[in-house]
Amino acid sequence: MSELALLQMRRLTLSTTLSLYISRQFCIWFFGLFFSLIFIILLVSIIDLIDRLSAQSETPLSVVVEMALYRLPFFAQEILPFTILGAGMLTFWKLTRTNELVVARAAGVSAWQFLLPAIGVSLIIGIAAVGLLNPVAAVLLKEFDKLEGEHIKNRTSQLSVSQSGLWLRQPEADGQTVIHAQRASETGMVLNEVTFYLFQGEDQFVQRIDARSARLDEGAWRVRDAYVSQPGMPARAEAEMDLPTTLTSEKILDSFSPPETISFWHLPGFIELLERAGFRANRHLLQFHKLLSLPVLLSAMVLLSASFSLRPQRSGKVGIILLTGVVTGFVLYFLTNFVFALGLSGKIPVLLAAWSPAGISLMIGTSLLLHLEDG
Repeated sequence: MSELALLQMRRLTLSTTLSLYISRQFCIWFFGLFFSLIFIILLVSIIDLIDRLSAQSETPLSVVVEMALYRLPFFAQEILPFTILGAGMLTFWKLTRTNELVVARAAGVSAWQFLLPAIGVSLIIGIAAVGLLNPVAAVLLKEFDKLEGEHIKNRTSQLSVSQSGLWLRQPEADGQTVIHAQRASETGMVLNEVTFYLFQGEDQFVQRIDARSARLDEGAWRVRDAYVSQPGMPARAEAEMDLPTTLTSEKILDSFSPPETISFWHLPGFIELLERAGFRANRHLLQFHKLLSLPVLLSAMVLLSASFSLRPQRSGKVGIILLTGVVTGFVLYFLTNFVFALGLSGKIPVLLAAWSPAGISLMIGTSLLLHLEDG
């Protein structure tokens, strides 16, 4: 074997060893910071729920802890960008302080090369968060919403969208009304091809009303072109009739499953059902693309962390530089929420709102690193 081939093999072995070392250091800082933040969030969540449930003297502490645990995976998913940013800054700061990266760069390893292991780990974490953590968080957050509706919000109306259309349960003083519609307006104010099933008590059927449309006015459904059927009586036609209700358009829209309670794998199908039923699916579409962009966002956080922590230690401004990185992370968080709000309101396209945080973070991190490495 030639000398050149041996030299290339040695460089490859060194590169692999260095990559594994940086990956291990990054993982240690990531999981240490991640579980520390999770523990703090759990304590704060329990305290918050105890305060919110203080008026419910009958609610046991076990329910409070259960609700906090149900919500924990969702928070774990939300703090991933900050955890990656913090883990990257601590990893590269330590390697720079101990001059390990100085030696690596003297051996001809560029900043882009020793960033690849951390970027690879962040991509794996992002993919695992989207494909594995998100489905678990969605299921548990749905359980949390049920307990919250039962113990805090006293929510009773339920709405679901399926292949057969829209289903809504409307509670009454002495029973309930189940409403089915083929389509609805975007605001939920008008239902088309609608059927009302009226029950007294738990399950005693009273009557059925089939109508061409039903409009939600204040305190009543205004039903048009209806046919009323009752047990033991012939069906009769009604050109217009009013059915009392306590529902409002806000209550109907709030009854939809929040996008955070739907698994990443089920979001495309649910979005299709919503659009088929006549509702806007902007919130769910934004959530789907937000999850798609998460691995890219986490990789951008690695670039940002490196740009703030790879500077020479002799500059005497290490604390200021690290603090600047932390402040930058929080600024990006608030800007992300602002952009998402613009997307939901229709001011900018949903896809642009969902991918902007990842794209902007990636461009800022790359620009800062180019300035640091080649400037």
